[in-house]
Amino acid sequence: MLSTLKQTVRPTLTICPLLASRRTYAATTTTTSKPEGDISSVFASLSGASAAPLPPRFADLKTDLIRGNEDKLRDSWEKLLAQLREETQIIRELGSAVVPEIRFEDLGRPSEEFTREHRKRGVAVVRGVVGEEEALGWKEDVRGYVRDNPRTKAFPPDKPAVYELYWSPSQIRARAHPNVLKTQRFLMSHWHSSSAASLLSTTHPTIYADRLRIRQPGDSGFALGPHIDGGSCERWEKTGYGIGGVYDSIFAGDWDAYDPWDASRRLNVVSDLYNGAGACSMFRMYQGWLSMSHTGPGEGTLLVNPLLARATAYYLLRPFFEPVREMASGSQSAAFLEPGNWRLEQPRTSVLQGATPSHCQELTAVLHPHLDLANTMVHIPKVKPGDYVAWHCDTIHAVDKVHAGTTDASVMYIPCCPLTERNAEYLIRQRQSFSDGRPAPDFPGGQGESEHVGRLSEDYVMRITSSEAQRAMGLAKWNINDKRIDKGQKMMLERANQILGFA
Repeated sequence: MLSTLKQTVRPTLTICPLLASRRTYAATTTTTSKPEGDISSVFASLSGASAAPLPPRFADLKTDLIRGNEDKLRDSWEKLLAQLREETQIIRELGSAVVPEIRFEDLGRPSEEFTREHRKRGVAVVRGVVGEEEALGWKEDVRGYVRDNPRTKAFPPDKPAVYELYWSPSQIRARAHPNVLKTQRFLMSHWHSSSAASLLSTTHPTIYADRLRIRQPGDSGFALGPHIDGGSCERWEKTGYGIGGVYDSIFAGDWDAYDPWDASRRLNVVSDLYNGAGACSMFRMYQGWLSMSHTGPGEGTLLVNPLLARATAYYLLRPFFEPVREMASGSQSAAFLEPGNWRLEQPRTSVLQGATPSHCQELTAVLHPHLDLANTMVHIPKVKPGDYVAWHCDTIHAVDKVHAGTTDASVMYIPCCPLTERNAEYLIRQRQSFSDGRPAPDFPGGQGESEHVGRLSEDYVMRITSSEAQRAMGLAKWNINDKRIDKGQKMMLERANQILGFA
């Protein structure tokens, strides 16, 4: 238990010689720190900021994206709306049962049904990744860490639910746990690359430091509505996701050809053009969390939209279409939703429904009516401490508006990230943040945990974690002599070592 370690680590907060020797290299790759804040800074709906109209250049961008494909786009839109009607009915009937599950001990032999449904739905629950007692122990140690450091920032500030913690002993141990790394490898194996020249490895996870949540019963402050991580406006911008042509087929009127599992197109994507507070600059194949509580639907937990490819096509195409007849008295009648009531927008506006620069993409029933969010946002099945939940980086997700349970709903956010050149570059900045005790580079800045009591020293972390975990954190050299890797993986490891200063 970490609580028994605190007396050991409090007296020393020394710098690992490995990190100290690379401070100069890291300094050349740092970017401007983000302003202080908390998770509310990420969402326009939580921050209270009013969304200003997007500049006219976005109208020009929209015109350019579909130029010459207007007729195909219209046909694809009508086809999409028809399929959404069918799929939303299936999800209404299945509810949480639509979310595929697998036990940790079965990762080596997944069923065909799990693989098929996971690729279709973009979400998974992996049961028993860590033992219940160990996961509960991590939560108790987090509570102790917060008690010992009462200035820890959190949201909401009066009744904390999400803590601005990135380097607590529990988080470091959880991210480094061999079962967590194995689960990440398994999930990322569902991705593929359409280009043999792409440099990446899904068998070598990289660690992305994120926050944690301990949400108390009755909480309504941490009420995240439907949203998507990884930027907002960037999904339409040519200097954002357009760099890899991630969504080109959708904008060309052929959304059926869109492959959400093609990693090669995402390697050079810039998902943070506006230095947003929490906009991810690392390639996360999945966002995910490890449960530290027994939590069921309605008890302050996660909701997901399991439409993946179709939902992605819809929220990307929505800005190009407008209703002929608006809703009557705020109600969405069948006639309002009919394809015949929708036409290509004329004249083209700069509106990207729910997209605000430097914030996450948010979705609502009014702005995205055909998604039927009231019925297609389904709860994750009940989880136990030690279960791991992951969802594709394009997936719409939300959190219960009110925690109606009787016990805390607690998770550590631990996404799945492959080894890529861009991710290796991020590890340089992140390991410096770890060394300094500052918030991870993608998140609101400030003092963070730099003066926290009980924060693990770098040399201590090097002693208690495996070589695999150290490499995943950017703290140790990747093993290019591993006989299990292929030529492409070896090239990626060599390049990562070079970037990280180990060559």
